Amino acid sequence: MSADPAEAVPPRKRIALVIGSGSVKCAAAIGMQSVLKREGFELDMVVGCSAGAMYAAVMASGHDTDTAARMTKELWTKEVAARRNTRALLQTLAPRWMRFDKGTYGLRDDRLIMKRLQTAFGDSLIEELPTPLHITATDLSNGELVVLSSGRVVDALRASIALPFAFSPWKVGDKLLIDGFLSDPLPIGVAIRQGANVIVAAGFESPYQSSIHSAGRFAFQLSAIMSNNLLKSNYAFHSLAHHSEIIPMIPRFEQRVRLFDTEKIPYIIEAGERAAEEQLPYLRELMRQSPEAVAHA
Repeated sequence: MSADPAEAVPPRKRIALVIGSGSVKCAAAIGMQSVLKREGFELDMVVGCSAGAMYAAVMASGHDTDTAARMTKELWTKEVAARRNTRALLQTLAPRWMRFDKGTYGLRDDRLIMKRLQTAFGDSLIEELPTPLHITATDLSNGELVVLSSGRVVDALRASIALPFAFSPWKVGDKLLIDGFLSDPLPIGVAIRQGANVIVAAGFESPYQSSIHSAGRFAFQLSAIMSNNLLKSNYAFHSLAHHSEIIPMIPRFEQRVRLFDTEKIPYIIEAGERAAEEQLPYLRELMRQSPEAVAHA
């Protein structure tokens, strides 16, 4: 008796793109996706954290490379953090006079970033996007990673980019959430739990301050130290556990890329393309293997 033709065709491996925190450097993921799509590798899911969540949401919405670059360039500029939150400043300077409220405490006014997120995504729901999307944030009450796979895109993004001290926490359901990088700056584990066989991991180290001459720069330096050490330790753990095949796509930047260097997005995208090109032979080999072989490689 001949074998059933349907049984002879091995199941297609599921590919995930995980975009870690990294501010404007996350634009490199646009170049990575462009190369993958050109080679016929369609993404089965996208996972995003912090600024990487914005890029992940744009990709999951089905936008092409040029549109994704334009949208993200318009979303994340230095203007979003330019306006001070007077109430938070008063809570800092006069806590006895201005009652402290953890739910509204952020030194920067978030109205502009909320306006831009609303313009870009409207009332879109995560579960209705063309490509499955998972956005991560951190529970302020216990520090645990929270995965947002349904609900309004705008709410999930605002929670994931709630950088401590800069933007206030954001409430989703009954949880008060802050920036996703605090629990995992490169949430590979989310893709593993969602059944990905091959995980393209776009991770970025936070830049260290060249000089520390203000409280803000001091806070950013502490944040970079914590984030980078957590990134290295979590990536080492997942590589050791090896539940799925993880392909690191680490762009090399010869130019210094700062927090809001949106004018460098074309350069950053090209760096992402080069990083993807370097890993294509390995990715092609993995995609020829069965999912079981990849999982136990």
